[in-house]
Amino acid sequence: MRLQGKTALITGGLNGLGRETALLFAREGARVAVCDLPAEGGELVATIQEQGAEGFYAAADVSQFSQVEAMVGAVLQKFGGIDILINNAGITRDATLLKMTAEQWNQVIGVNLTGVFNCTKAVAPQMVERGKGRIINASSLVGLTGNFGQTNYAAAKAGLIGMTQTWARELGPKGITVNAVAPGFIATDMVKKMPEKVLQAMRERTPMRRLGEPRDIANAYLFLASDEADFINGAVIRVDGGLTL
Repeated sequence: MRLQGKTALITGGLNGLGRETALLFAREGARVAVCDLPAEGGELVATIQEQGAEGFYAAADVSQFSQVEAMVGAVLQKFGGIDILINNAGITRDATLLKMTAEQWNQVIGVNLTGVFNCTKAVAPQMVERGKGRIINASSLVGLTGNFGQTNYAAAKAGLIGMTQTWARELGPKGITVNAVAPGFIATDMVKKMPEKVLQAMRERTPMRRLGEPRDIANAYLFLASDEADFINGAVIRVDGGLTL
């Protein structure tokens, strides 16, 4: 029960990595607030409650600061404070540079980069008041290496690393750690829909010879959110099976 008595806010929490993290955090004793776009998140909240934890859902488009402010206000009213912020929400709109539209660029930057700014801007002040907090950002290996057809996504994820390290300097003296996780190829539902030939190529490129599982990322989030990571600040932890060696 490494998160007993703590409240975590997880964006993009209804599916994939966010859902896995929400359920893991609930098992570890946290009160779990989930933010996503759909109007309702009752099924996940019920599942969290079945594990003996308190759950709460608040819908918001993280690219819109007014919606984020309202969402964070609802979480604070429900739980009284936020100890852990997992900036997990993200989208893809892939295209090569010559084919990418301004709309595709703006959508990805809006959610994956501006959305992280918005959520952190809304949550950090009450962490500062309380003198402690954990902020964990979902970057990606493509933010470190780039990737064909992902100008917008790579730019956003690289920008997250810069924000992570800047905030680690600014907020560290106030008792708040800020770190990032950079996943490799993870077997989410979206990835599993890719052709088997492509999936096999991903496995062969990874020294561990497998895709990552959502639990691998959730476990990294859990460690960084726990007291064991109290002196880790400004780190970018690659969870990639050795892909970038």
